[in-house]
Amino acid sequence: MTTVDQTTSQTGLGLAQTGAYSSSTAQGLQDQFLKLLVTQLQNQDPLNPMQNAELTSQLAQISTVEGINNLKNTMLAISGQIDVSQSMNAVSMIGKGVLIPGSKIKVGVDGENADARVVTPYGLDLQADAAKVQVRIADANGAVVRTIELGERETGVYTLDWDGKNDGGVALEPGAYTVSVLATDADGNKVNSEVLSYGLVKSVAYSTNGLRLDLGLDGQTSMLDVRKVIGA
Repeated sequence: MTTVDQTTSQTGLGLAQTGAYSSSTAQGLQDQFLKLLVTQLQNQDPLNPMQNAELTSQLAQISTVEGINNLKNTMLAISGQIDVSQSMNAVSMIGKGVLIPGSKIKVGVDGENADARVVTPYGLDLQADAAKVQVRIADANGAVVRTIELGERETGVYTLDWDGKNDGGVALEPGAYTVSVLATDADGNKVNSEVLSYGLVKSVAYSTNGLRLDLGLDGQTSMLDVRKVIGA
């Protein structure tokens, strides 16, 4: 094969392998590849013509590129359907409460009873069975004001409540508190666990980071961060 033929062949194969044609359709890709192949056949050395195996190989490559292009289009279509499904699910969560990773818990005053407290729920994501689970609640200064023994718990996500009182039964001041958890198995080894905080879904936001749940003053979170939906 002449130098011209070799260059044409390499160019055709390179374009086919990288999908570097200007046309965005599989048909356009095929047409341009075939034009290059015909040009190569017309300019080949009569004394050293292209072998059947070489021709078959090049045709197989363009078929592979076409298949990849079709697969890409199919994946884009599936991705679009997933996005639509996620959007519908997100909209249905407006007005509902969710548990997401976080350690904050808020305490407020009951308008009808000054001694009563209104406390946001919190949660626990226990990633293995535990023989002992202990929850500690600390104030803004880091001092532990309440210790709650949950006893033995199985793997799972739990919704928990606190009455806003310290260990002595005295109602605490309104404000933000922090929750931590210590979970151990029967041998005293630490069990992986995560504290969850509460948020009320106000709206759904579409940002450069994808679909987000707007929790008002509590910020935004991803659908993937939601561990449990617990209602309004």
